[in-house]
Amino acid sequence: MSDVHQLILTHGREAALQMAQTKEEKRLVEVAAEVMASEQESLGITYSGFCLTALPHREFQGERWVRHGHRVTLVVQSGTDRQGNPLGIPFGSRARMILLYLQTKAIQSGSREVELGRSMNEWLERMGLSAGGKTYRDVKEQASRISSANLAFFWDGPGESEVRANETIVSKAITFGNSTDPRQGSLWTDKVELSENFFRALREHPVPVRDAAIRQISGKSMALDAYIWLAYRLHTLDKRTTVRWAALYQQFGAGIQKMFHFKPEFTSALKLAMAAYPEAKVEVEREHIILHPSPPPVPKLTLVR
Repeated sequence: MSDVHQLILTHGREAALQMAQTKEEKRLVEVAAEVMASEQESLGITYSGFCLTALPHREFQGERWVRHGHRVTLVVQSGTDRQGNPLGIPFGSRARMILLYLQTKAIQSGSREVELGRSMNEWLERMGLSAGGKTYRDVKEQASRISSANLAFFWDGPGESEVRANETIVSKAITFGNSTDPRQGSLWTDKVELSENFFRALREHPVPVRDAAIRQISGKSMALDAYIWLAYRLHTLDKRTTVRWAALYQQFGAGIQKMFHFKPEFTSALKLAMAAYPEAKVEVEREHIILHPSPPPVPKLTLVR
């Protein structure tokens, strides 16, 4: 448990907020307090490959995205519209939240077919994302990119061979109704279907995360990436493990040109992720960060398979 969680336990939320000296510190207190106070046990599910690699944080000017992580490489190829124009690579927090919803509902239902419509609208609002206005336009654009993109995870297997886990995320595209009123529940078609390969990989390698935590960091793509990475890594460790900044930069630093720009940005994102993950034990050092064995954010027994 980090200092911010201990501060809240010792002095209470309001006193901890008064002790915070910067806007960032106040936000960390708010995130930690909300997650600690939440009595909801609802969870989200993500595929382990997304814990080790990442989509772009900002719009990517290209049609092919490649990102290397620990023993895995993510390759995303942009889809096209009916005129053959590229739709672009999914990016940012909205794309991550859509993927989280699709994966969670598929695992919970045990089916490749995922309900959209009102169900997705309500989930987005519960996660702090209003379904109207600019948010709706952003979500619609990212859903179109996700629907059309070809995606593959290449895992390093025995003898450093590569194993292709899947190609596409959805086999039936996400499309949209004509309404722009989220109360009508018709922003989306009723259902979408995940591809068979992706669903199989997801069932074999699911990583549970807390809904309460995701809600607090839903608008921060790098914090979301850091959180699910910690959720995947920390509970599997049997000893303290160092991760050098060069490796962190390779995994999380997409679109950031220089290391000296990346380090403060990732440090802020990591602190936010840790505030949303009270059980996480992580130290940030000049040359590396140190991961310590920690309980998972969601007890394994609550995972629906």
